[in-house]
Amino acid sequence: MWKHITANFLTLAVVAVLAVAVVVQIGKSRWDEPGPLAEAAFFEVPPGASLHDVSEALQAAGVIASGTVFRLGAQYTERADDLKFGTYEIPAGATMPEVLDIITSGGPSVVPFTVTYLVRSIGPEIRVRERRPGETQAVEVATYAPGDPVPAAFTALLDRDVPITWRVAIAPGLTSWEVVEGLKGADFLTGEVEVPAEGTLAPDTYQVDRGSARDALLARMTSIQERRLADAWANRAPGLPIDTPEEALILASIIEKETSVPEERGLVASVFVNRLNTGMRLQTDPTVIYGVTEGRGALGRGLRRSELDTRTPWNTYQIDGLPPTPIANPSAESLAAAVDPDSSDFVFFVADGTGGHAFAETLAEHNANVARWRAIEAERATDDG
Repeated sequence: MWKHITANFLTLAVVAVLAVAVVVQIGKSRWDEPGPLAEAAFFEVPPGASLHDVSEALQAAGVIASGTVFRLGAQYTERADDLKFGTYEIPAGATMPEVLDIITSGGPSVVPFTVTYLVRSIGPEIRVRERRPGETQAVEVATYAPGDPVPAAFTALLDRDVPITWRVAIAPGLTSWEVVEGLKGADFLTGEVEVPAEGTLAPDTYQVDRGSARDALLARMTSIQERRLADAWANRAPGLPIDTPEEALILASIIEKETSVPEERGLVASVFVNRLNTGMRLQTDPTVIYGVTEGRGALGRGLRRSELDTRTPWNTYQIDGLPPTPIANPSAESLAAAVDPDSSDFVFFVADGTGGHAFAETLAEHNANVARWRAIEAERATDDG
């Protein structure tokens, strides 16, 4: 009898072992096989989520075939406690080990939606973009100006409380007043601010938190511009007709306002350096405009002869050398051009009709370039009429 019981027990034990082996083999097979996800998708691991919650959510989202197998695999590989919260992109067909690697590696979290508040001379613009799973280029969801009706596509995102990256982009060449006025329309920022000194804000794109303070953002811009100016000055070319970093900042602001063509900055800088070296007045229209507006917005029309003839601290047709302050907030590229200009003998330049400028060494060459530009202007006026 005992032999019979023992034999039955051994048989059951063998069956149980075989069953466990089969289950383990099936589990291992499901662990390593491609997952059911047909297309790349984003998956969020919420802060404080447990392995059980995440594994069940992965299964419900169609990312993995079995939450149980996923939990056992995470425990077996000793990564059950390594979950990192965030939103991650899961490739199509990802295996369970690949999914586990993604959500425990602590790599960059994906935020599908980006709101960029662009501060520019013609007024702020809000751009909402989405990067969809499996794509590298974001697509535009909505674009509008502060004060306009908020597009339904954007309000839907806010209502759903989806993760959003908030950015503020400051265009080069704005005055400090224009920057501050632009930031006032950013309703995701808070607090009142004073207008910083001209030229002290670094044009760039800044990532911010919703609800962060405007003065904190301006402090970041100031700190970066200080560093950029210090770096540029430390790498300045020898023999420049400027003696201080502050003068370099003033010159860079004039360069910034004179050309929007990146390749021209060095040549424009060379013109002004050549003029300063020979005692010639800078005679640049943006300084006259700044003297009229004092940086409080665009002039909105052409300069009048009376304004060119009126002496202000900034009118470089009437004063020698540089004006007393910058006339805008220059980019890092304009700072670099100011302290390391191209080598040229040019002392004149005028618009050439293509968005760039025609440069000249002599007044005769310059007058010919001016005549060509006037002809282009006249032709355009006829076409518009």
